[in-house]
Parts: sequence; structure tokens; C-alpha cells
Amino acid sequence: MSLSLYSEYRQQQLEALLEITRIFASSPDLSTLLRTILGYAAELVRADFGYIALTTRAGALRITTGYRLPTAVFERLSPYLAQKRPVAEFWSEEELRYQLTLVNEVVDSPLEQIIALPLVLEDEQVVGGIFLFRAGTLAFTPGDRMLLRDFADQAAVAVRNARQVEQLRTEKARVEAIIENNPNGIMILDPNMRVEIINRALSKLLGVASEEVRGKHCADVLKLANPTGEHLCLARGAPPPPTRQVIYGEGDIIRPGRKRVTVGVSYAPLFGGDGELVNIIVTFVDITRYREAEELKSTFISVISHELKTPVSIIKGYAGTLAREDVELDPEFVRESGRIIVEEADRLTELIDNLLDASRIQAGALSLRLEPVDLVEIARKSVARFRSQSPTHHFVLAFPDKLPLVKADDRRLRQVFDNLISNAVKYSPEGGTIVVGAREEDGRVRVFVRDEGVGIPEEELDAIFEPFYRVDSSLRRKAQGAGLGLFLVRAIVRAMGGDIWVESEPGNGSTFYFTLSIA
Repeated sequence: MSLSLYSEYRQQQLEALLEITRIFASSPDLSTLLRTILGYAAELVRADFGYIALTTRAGALRITTGYRLPTAVFERLSPYLAQKRPVAEFWSEEELRYQLTLVNEVVDSPLEQIIALPLVLEDEQVVGGIFLFRAGTLAFTPGDRMLLRDFADQAAVAVRNARQVEQLRTEKARVEAIIENNPNGIMILDPNMRVEIINRALSKLLGVASEEVRGKHCADVLKLANPTGEHLCLARGAPPPPTRQVIYGEGDIIRPGRKRVTVGVSYAPLFGGDGELVNIIVTFVDITRYREAEELKSTFISVISHELKTPVSIIKGYAGTLAREDVELDPEFVRESGRIIVEEADRLTELIDNLLDASRIQAGALSLRLEPVDLVEIARKSVARFRSQSPTHHFVLAFPDKLPLVKADDRRLRQVFDNLISNAVKYSPEGGTIVVGAREEDGRVRVFVRDEGVGIPEEELDAIFEPFYRVDSSLRRKAQGAGLGLFLVRAIVRAMGGDIWVESEPGNGSTFYFTLSIA
């Protein structure tokens, strides 16, 4: 090649490289860059067609960009390249000649010349190769190879940058997926304590959409305070000190008209390479169940100790009196004392049985024997027992003449009636009417127990079925019981395939309903 011709080629090469640099600066799209690089390279060395192949994750080669590349050539070379690794031997004369052989099997005009350069990064990693083909006997020269070297280097840089961008996108998508799908609530704040992101879990916890809170101050989004009243979103306009320590607190998220949620909140600062605060990552862990379990344990100890202490004290007192030898006791007093001792012993037995049943329910080990049962007969017997014990109440049975048998456990159904009627008596201390009845509807039997007692506040209607819970009223201290009755009733009814609910208004009594399947 003459000096003038080489200078012309060199000038064209420089112009092409400048254009590639301009495109690179304006568009980081890898396919656009590789197509431009390959096109200029092919035109400069007068190639008939060519391609750029990049390494896959598995290390093989895959054609990503073609220049006038016939479909038949693409289909012929792709399986071959998929089996190859771009090691040193791949660029040998023998391997390149074999490519020519494959290509000539599917093209009309035979190709005789091929040139290939690997795309090599600074760390000597090969990320692909540029391949150009030419018809005729004019061979590619060392000068062509020199010209192509710059294009190959540009392509390698483009691949490196594109893969770095792709890696960043992948990492970003991975982090976003972790944040969005985390079962704990996550909020990301800027250094001024303004919300950038909240994830799905926190959105659900707060009852707001992420878009609604973006840009708002943390204190305006979270109605969150610890037991001392201190706002856990830190002071308005005062970001946390530039410490790398995680700040932790606990408090209640207050949601209008909804149950409070107790959360543990961690504030983790994120600093940039320059040491400046970039973000504050706030994590919310719902510890409501943990706190409820602690309260339940405390309530359990308090209630059980009280419920055990009362009958034991009574039994001990009467037994001690009966055991005295220094006094002569009236026979009627002895009989009454014996009756009270038996009654209190029965209370202890009932309490222990309830505790055992509660334990079985929580362990999923409540055993039932379902069979056709006469619900009306069981209700009559239960009402008869309470009628003799509570003369201040008027009991009414409201059953139709014919009511089908239900599928239930006889003993457990008796326990359900006893607990519901006992509850009605307990929370209507002034007496009144207690109605027990049922009717058939929609292929099931719907049972009800209605009283004229103190009633239940609306906010407590769901809670009364929880273990150790008792309605918050002045009767609470007077009424005996561990607060397990309704918990057991719900578990038994559900285990028998039914459902249970309550309708009530404070001061107007309560009606408990439950359903059972017809046998």
C-alpha cells in the first residue's frame, strides 16, 4: 500500500473513530455502538460482510451484530460458535480457514479471505471478536489488521461499559426486588428525612400508596410514638448525627379506625465514598404478636393465679373450720361447707380442663367425634342447670317444633352451650331474660344465645374470642373466670365445621350466633 493511500485510510479511520466516540458519548446502547463500529471497520478494509460475536455467560461466542450478514451464514456459524471458547487457538489460521469452509457451504459466491481480531480488555480478558470476510484473491494485509485493532479496542471498551451498566441495572433491580418483596416494612429517606421509597409491606402497614408519601417528611407519614410519647421519626428537620451506628426504637403505629401495630424501628445511615450522608434506611418489624404474647403471658399468670387462689382459699378456709376439734359445728353448716368445697373443687377442675383444652387447641390437637346430635336436647339440659343456679334470670327456649340433627361432638357441644349461657349470666348481673334458640337456614342450623346484659363495645367484638380476654367494664373485676370460655367456644365450633360471631351494643345486651352442619 502506498504512503498516500495509507494516509487516506488513516484519515478515514480517525474520522470513523471520532464518530464512534461521539455516538458513544450520546448513546450507551451497545447494539448501536457495535453496529457502527463494525460498519466503519468493514468499509475501511473493503470487506464484503462480517460480524461481531460476544462471549456469553457460559463462555461461548454468540453473534450479536452483523454487517451485510446473510441469514444462511448466521444460521451456519451460530452452532459452531456456540461450541467454541475464544482461547488463543481460536484465532489460529486453521480455525479461521474452517470458518471460511462453513460459510462457503451456504453462500453463492465463494469467499477466500477472512480476518479476525479478539476484543480484549485491559485485564487480558477476551470478551468477543470481530470477523470480516472478503471475496477474491486480495488478502487482508498487516495494515488492515492495524486499522482494525483500534476498532476492536473501541468495541471492547463498549462491551466493558455496557456490561458494567448492565451489572449496575441488575444490582439495582435485585436491590429493588429485595426491598419491595421484603416481609418487613422498609422506608428510604434522604438526608433531610424526606421519603424516597416505601416498600409494599410498609405501604400495607400504613394504609397508603408509595406515590402518596414520596417527598413528604418522615414525621408527616408516620404517626409513630414510643410509650413516652417521643416521635420515633426523629425531630422534624433534624437528621440523625453522622454516626455509622444503627439507631433502634419501638413504638405503636397509629392508624385511624384500625388496630394499633407495635413495631421495632431501625435507622441505618448510608454514607457515600466522600463520607457524606446519602440515605437513611428505616426498617420496620411488626412485633405486635411478640408484645401480645408477652401481655398474654403476664395476663395468664395474673388471671390463673387469681382464679386458682380464690377456690383454694375457700376450700382451705372451710376445710380448716371443719377440721377444728375445739368447736361443735352445726350439721347444716357442715353440709353447706361440704357443698361449697365441692363447688369450688368443680371450679378448679373446670379451670384445669379449660387450660388443657386451650393448650390442645394451640397445639392443633383438639380431638372431636362428629356424629348426629340432638342440639335441642343438649341446650335444654344446659339451660336447666343454669336455671337452678341463677333464679334472678328468666330463661327462654326458642326452638321450632322440628329441628334436624346436627353434625357435632356431643360433649363439646354441651361445653359450647355451657360457656355461652354462663357468659350471658355473668354479664347480666341484674337478671333479665336469656333466650336460647335455633332455626334452620341455608342447609345449616343457626343457634343463638341472647341476653339483656351490659353489652360489648364495637371495638372489642373481635377481641373477646382471644384467650384470657374479658370485656373491659366494671363487671370485669367481679366476674369470675379465666377468660378462656369464648376462645374455647370459637375453636370448638370451627373444629365442627361451623362459624361463630356476636352482635352487641353497650347497654343493650349481646347475641352470640353459631352455625353447625345438618347431619
